[in-house]
Amino acid sequence: MKRFFQPVKEDGSFKKPSLSSADPLLSTVGDLVSVEGIHTVEAGERERREPCKFLTWNANSLLLRMKKDLPEFSNLVQTLDPDVIAIQEVRMPAAGPKGGQKNPSELKDDTCSSREEKQVIMRVLSSPPFQNYRVWWSLSDSKYAGTALLIKNRCKPKKVSFSLDGKASKHEPDGRVILAEFESFFLLNTYVPNNGWKDDENSFQRRRKWDKRMLEFVVQLDKPLIWCGDLNVSHQDIDVSHPDFFSNAKLNGYIPPNKEDCGQPGFTLSERRRLSNILSQGKLIDAYRFIHKEQDMERGFSWSGNPVGKYRGKRMRIDYFIVSEKLKDKIISCDMHGHGIELEGFCGSDHCPVSLELSQLT
Repeated sequence: MKRFFQPVKEDGSFKKPSLSSADPLLSTVGDLVSVEGIHTVEAGERERREPCKFLTWNANSLLLRMKKDLPEFSNLVQTLDPDVIAIQEVRMPAAGPKGGQKNPSELKDDTCSSREEKQVIMRVLSSPPFQNYRVWWSLSDSKYAGTALLIKNRCKPKKVSFSLDGKASKHEPDGRVILAEFESFFLLNTYVPNNGWKDDENSFQRRRKWDKRMLEFVVQLDKPLIWCGDLNVSHQDIDVSHPDFFSNAKLNGYIPPNKEDCGQPGFTLSERRRLSNILSQGKLIDAYRFIHKEQDMERGFSWSGNPVGKYRGKRMRIDYFIVSEKLKDKIISCDMHGHGIELEGFCGSDHCPVSLELSQLT
C-alpha cells in the first residue's frame, strides 16, 4: 500500500543493447533450467532441506532500499537468517524494449539507466548476507508492483511458477505472484491489488476477481500452504490503529453505492468478509494473530501512514503469514520488526518486515 494510496507513475525508457549473459554480476543467480516459465531444479543436486524461517517485506522500491537503506535490512537478514525472503513492490521493470514483448522473469537491461540499476541489484544480491540465496523475479512492464523470492541454496524448491492458475508460461499481471513448491508445502508470495476507492474496473472489480481466484486456489491444494506478502487488507478491528477513522475514510467525498465497499481500501467490510471466507474455506489461519491474541499499539501494525498529515499515527496490519491449519502446531514465532509512527525498523519502506519461524517440517 502506498502512502496516500496514490498509484506510481510509469517510467519510460529507450532501447539499448542488453547486458551479456556472461556478465559476472549475473553468475550468482542460480543454476536453474527454465521450462515454459516454470523453473525446475537440475537433477543430481544436493538433497533438499525444507525451509522453516521466512521473512516477508513490501520494499516500496527495492532499488531505493538498496541505495539508501541497505545496512538496516542487511542487518535484519543477518540476524534472522531466514531460509526464504519474499519481497513485494520491487518496482523493477521486466526485460525487453519499450513497446516490445517483455520477460517478467528477468530485470530490464536494454538502456543505460536500466543496466546501471540492474548492476546495483545484482551486486547487492551477490554480497553478504544475500550471496547464499537464489532469486526469482516476477515483474511488471514498468516500475510498478512486482515481486521477488529469495531462497537459500540449501532449500531447493521442486518447482517455481508465477500464476495462481498454474499455467506454465503465464505470469500474473504486474508480477503479483511467485509460487514455490517444496516437498511438504507450497509457499505463495503475493502483492495483492489495492481495492481502491471507487467501483470501477481498476479497483473494486479487480479486487473481487482476485479474491475469487484466491479462494479457488486455496481450496484445491493437495499440500499445506504458507501464504505471505502484502495482502492489502486488515482483517479485524484489532488490525488497525483507528477503526472509526478507517471505516469512515473517503476520497474526495465519494461514497460507494454499496455500504460494504465504504471506507479505507483494505478495511472495507466486503474485503474483510472475503478474507474471512478464504481463510475458512481454505482451512487457513493468520499466524501472527494465532500467536499474538491482543492488539499491540506499538508493534502490532505492518503499514504506517505518512508521519506528516492526516495519516500520521494511522496504522494497519496488511502484511501477513497465512498458513494451513495443519501447520499451526509448527508455529514457533511470527513477529513484526517495525514499530512507532516514525517508522523505526521499517528499513526505509512504509511497510515493516514480518517474520515467521516454524519447527522443522520433515
